[in-house]
Amino acid sequence: MPTARRTTPRRSPRGWVFRLDDVAIEAPASSLDLLALDEAVTQLAREDPGKAELVKLRFFAGLSREEAAEVLGVSAVTVKRHWRYARVWLHRQMST
Repeated sequence: MPTARRTTPRRSPRGWVFRLDDVAIEAPASSLDLLALDEAVTQLAREDPGKAELVKLRFFAGLSREEAAEVLGVSAVTVKRHWRYARVWLHRQMST
């Protein structure tokens, strides 16, 4: 049985930490860093608009895989696969 995850962002010494399933991305505390996060999502949108929309639905709107699948009109399995890719992509972008 899956355990409940903390869905509320928590504060770290460097900024806010949001859980993206198994990958934690620290959302920056300063406005300049928030711009970097926005730029990363914008860049993902240029490369793959569908995955960027999925990030917005899961990360910002807080939708579950099943809810995002319904909104996007795809299967939950497709959302799971695309979400895995988008998490890694964003993590790499925000780590450089």
